Amino acid sequence: VAGGKSILRPNAGACQALQSGAKRLETAMTTPTIVDFRRNMKGEESAPAPDRVLKGEPKTSARNYFSDPSGQFFAGTWSSTVGKWKIDYTENEFCHLLEGRVVITSAEGKRWQFNAGDAWVIPAGFSGTWETVEPARKRYAIFEAAKPAG
Repeated sequence: VAGGKSILRPNAGACQALQSGAKRLETAMTTPTIVDFRRNMKGEESAPAPDRVLKGEPKTSARNYFSDPSGQFFAGTWSSTVGKWKIDYTENEFCHLLEGRVVITSAEGKRWQFNAGDAWVIPAGFSGTWETVEPARKRYAIFEAAKPAG
């Protein structure tokens, strides 16, 4: 006790244990690897549900290059043949069109046309239609908030 106050001094053995534990944690943690979209990857083929298709027989392919551990964030490449279908977004999606032409129309009738090189975000809660006018390919980044339990 110095000047009426207690001075707590760490136990040397406890400090060494903490330091060695920190070193083990440091060596166990590795730097995450960069996700390179140039690598070749097989796509997952699918199509919009038949009851959602309004025109054509669109086929899609998705190459999901990244999913975070929470299952809320995804990034990859998506492509589609010509067609039109209904959409209802529960997620937020950033899109960058690499090829083709698409038209997105809101349920209220507002229309957006995107061409190769264009980028946009579709917010969660958006509903309307997606039309692939010319075969299209896009890069996407999707965030879907965790749904509350219960």
